[in-house]
Amino acid sequence: MQDKQSISEEHTPKLYAELATWWHLLSAPADYAEEAAFFHQVLTEACERPPRTLLELGSGGGNNASYLKAHYRLTLVDRSAEMLAVSRQLNPECAHVQGDMRTVRLERVFDAVFIHDAIMYMTTEDDLRRAMETAYVHCRAGGAALFVPDFVRETFRPETDHGGHDGEGRGVRYLEWTYDPDENDTTYVMDFAYLLREGERVWVEHDRHIGGLFGRDDWLRLVEEVGFQAKVVSDSYGREIFVGIKRKRDAHGVVEDEAKRPLNVHTTGR
Repeated sequence: MQDKQSISEEHTPKLYAELATWWHLLSAPADYAEEAAFFHQVLTEACERPPRTLLELGSGGGNNASYLKAHYRLTLVDRSAEMLAVSRQLNPECAHVQGDMRTVRLERVFDAVFIHDAIMYMTTEDDLRRAMETAYVHCRAGGAALFVPDFVRETFRPETDHGGHDGEGRGVRYLEWTYDPDENDTTYVMDFAYLLREGERVWVEHDRHIGGLFGRDDWLRLVEEVGFQAKVVSDSYGREIFVGIKRKRDAHGVVEDEAKRPLNVHTTGR
């Protein structure tokens, strides 16, 4: 169920490998409550019937899952064994599978599929299409998939951010610098400086993350090309979130276009 070659050969940011145990001090589960509620609302509106099972691809440390598990039976997939271990501590009742969102095949379907900001690590159009294909083949007819990029090309702006949290005997503070060194390619850069404290010891780690950057029309086209009906909704952070609705077929093999139903989604804030 995993592509071991692609997992082992590709660069993994430190945050998802040797620094994974610091994840919940850098990005606390408590910060995800309203965002997860919004995703639940979007999926409920998009699916033909209330979804009961959910596949999350690129589930990371399980922050969204810690809220979504109240509504769904969750299966969580991530490339990083270290991040899955972090998620298991937070979400022991959920199924966890190590796998690459571009290639994993679980041989079952779910009422809905969800890819949060891990979709940003798809840095080529081919990678992005393959991740969407994985969502499509695991999505039940009448269900929906949700893709949540941080940016589309039209909304990208260089920015900086900072934060961090304290835990028992340890803490993290970080500075994030997001920029696009080459506007002619399909990537941008997120450089992180982590200031880590354990007891009285304090040290600094630099970590580079490379994200994919594609235009709005490219996102919509790819969602459609893999077989979904595409829609866009916006959240309170100004993100454009792409919804793929998997149409059903009637007894004659004709697609039932329930995807034309409107999504009555309202934005939420943190």
